[in-house]
Amino acid sequence: MPTTERNTSAVFVNREGDQLLFDAGEGTQRQMMRFGTGFGATALFVTHTHGDHVLGIPGLIQTWNFNDRNAPLDVYVPAGRAGEVWELIRVANTTPSFPVEVHEVSAGETALEREEYRVEAVATEHRTRSVGYALVEKDRKGRFDRERAEELGVEPGPKFSQLHRGEEVKAEDGTLVEPEQVVGAPRPGRRVVYTGDTRPVQSVVDAAEDADLLIHDATFAEAAADRAEQTGHSTAREAGELAAAAGAKRLALTHISSRYAGNAKPLETEANQPFSGEAFVPDDGQKLSIPYADAE
Repeated sequence: MPTTERNTSAVFVNREGDQLLFDAGEGTQRQMMRFGTGFGATALFVTHTHGDHVLGIPGLIQTWNFNDRNAPLDVYVPAGRAGEVWELIRVANTTPSFPVEVHEVSAGETALEREEYRVEAVATEHRTRSVGYALVEKDRKGRFDRERAEELGVEPGPKFSQLHRGEEVKAEDGTLVEPEQVVGAPRPGRRVVYTGDTRPVQSVVDAAEDADLLIHDATFAEAAADRAEQTGHSTAREAGELAAAAGAKRLALTHISSRYAGNAKPLETEANQPFSGEAFVPDDGQKLSIPYADAE
């Protein structure tokens, strides 16, 4: 349930200008206004169709209509749930004035493919059909060694770019210079994993291997572990154990039960016991910058 301090589920990702929204619980559009994300999201990834993850969709659609949106919207949902999402989109007799595509995805499939990254569906375990999502950037080019290129007789200019693209060039003395002589090994991109509601499962461990950020269900404290199992959720400690097994760098604990509305710090403490990275309960509107692992 929403509380006076915490809204229902929605995670907004701005990936180098590409705006992606993961879940849209009740009040999402107001939170977007409040925290200045903008309304340019081109894709919405739904983990499952429980109300606290989707009841913000009708309001968003109607606001986009009101604002004369014409950019297309791609919505990704677990297999078999497209009809339910279409009902939400068309509630109150609203027919979007802009193109909307609803795509069903199963665990292991690539939902969205872009030149520099992809979003994959990840198997999760809840009380209904559900998936998580992993945003995975592709490897970047290795670092270009300008000093070495000049030592080999390559004049500064277009040939530097050719080498960085993987093309051989001729040095000033006519010898060939190969890219591997001046370009380092490919550098890994970033990885962000969002589970939605789930029990701790191996598929998330696999998807979150070396993740820069894992956003994981941590609905309950360990004292309510039985309740977590009954309802298809995780405890904060279970989320911490999973993050440790995956080797994730940071762990954001989300979907916090309203019973912890007054103080969620004990959940952080429990998650950090098995996890040597940084486990935290983010505040609504908190912005996280995710640097490259090799950032200087």
